Amino acid sequence: MRGIRAGVLLCALTTLVASCGEGQKQGGAPPPPPVSVAKPIKRMVTDFDEYVGRFTAVNSVEVRARVSGYLDGVHFKDGQIVKQGDLLFTVDKRPFQNTLDQARANLVTAKSNLDYTKSDYERGQQLVHDKTITDQVFEQRAQAYRNAQAAVNNNEAAVRQAGLDIEFTELRAPVDGRIGDRRVSPGNLVTGGTTGNTTLLATIVSTDPIYFEFTFSEAAFLRYERMSKTGKDVASRGAGVQVALKLIDEQTFDHKGHMDFVDNAISASTGTIRGRAVFANPNNIFTPGMFARVQVPASPPYEALLVPAVAIGTEQVRKFVLTVSADNTVVPKYVTLGQTTADGLQVIKAGIDADDRVIVNGLMRARPGQKVTPQEEGKAAPPGQGAGPPQAPKK
Repeated sequence: MRGIRAGVLLCALTTLVASCGEGQKQGGAPPPPPVSVAKPIKRMVTDFDEYVGRFTAVNSVEVRARVSGYLDGVHFKDGQIVKQGDLLFTVDKRPFQNTLDQARANLVTAKSNLDYTKSDYERGQQLVHDKTITDQVFEQRAQAYRNAQAAVNNNEAAVRQAGLDIEFTELRAPVDGRIGDRRVSPGNLVTGGTTGNTTLLATIVSTDPIYFEFTFSEAAFLRYERMSKTGKDVASRGAGVQVALKLIDEQTFDHKGHMDFVDNAISASTGTIRGRAVFANPNNIFTPGMFARVQVPASPPYEALLVPAVAIGTEQVRKFVLTVSADNTVVPKYVTLGQTTADGLQVIKAGIDADDRVIVNGLMRARPGQKVTPQEEGKAAPPGQGAGPPQAPKK
């Protein structure tokens, strides 16, 4: 009986030892993790500065009457688009028509008097030559003729002024643009003239094209000016440099315009200088007073290396990418970043070479000094996982 128990125990121990050996064979070191790598993309890029500004109208006009009178009619709808020359308001023209008729009648009288004094003056020339009249009488006739000429000129001016007043009773749009609401209703007395107390009837702001005004710092101004002196013009005065703009509800800078003005002095209170760009606005999307962001070229075009933005990691204040060496070892490289492009690529100004294999997918599985299994993605690197700070490989 004891022999049977010893045999059973021996078999059990043998089976246990055999199973432990198989477990050790199955629990060996794991294979290197797979990662996706891609070489940096070479591309011509331009650095940009972004500023916040607002739109302003190229033309802004206050519609005021040139003559005083009762407002007779309003010929537009509040807020509509008007064209230059469109009739906006009319003032009761009957008093001005009476003044014009009176001026014309006075002109007829003055011309009749001119004809009489002219003939009298011409007869006097022969009479004074024949000594029939005295020189004094002849001078009186000459003076009457000159006065009649002046009276005709004066009445002709009065007729022209009365005609202008008739024209001024019709207020027309001086520019194309959008008109605001009427400030005075028909039947009210409006004060005209050239003084400061005239009645404001409405305002018109032009919409196409439209200005976009923004301010930038003294340091940026100096940088732009120095680049322009070397022939690498960006946003200096009169450069006509292309700029891009996006509205507050847009994600990309799709609206194109150009610089047309930089102010002649830096503000002593803010240390900034005012710049202005012009944008086409055929659909009237932009409105004076609206805020937007503008993108201004901050450098001439240059060739740069780009990697997917998701390949960039952060270690405190330093940025890095993980690369794979020739022996498939993960090597971190610290980089100097430029700007991020609209297609999600990050400009690298320094830190990597064109032949480096940058990890773009599987970053969480890679550690510096660790062996990996790279899978080439060419240069069309797909987005991957975000990278954390470089860490030492686990032992």
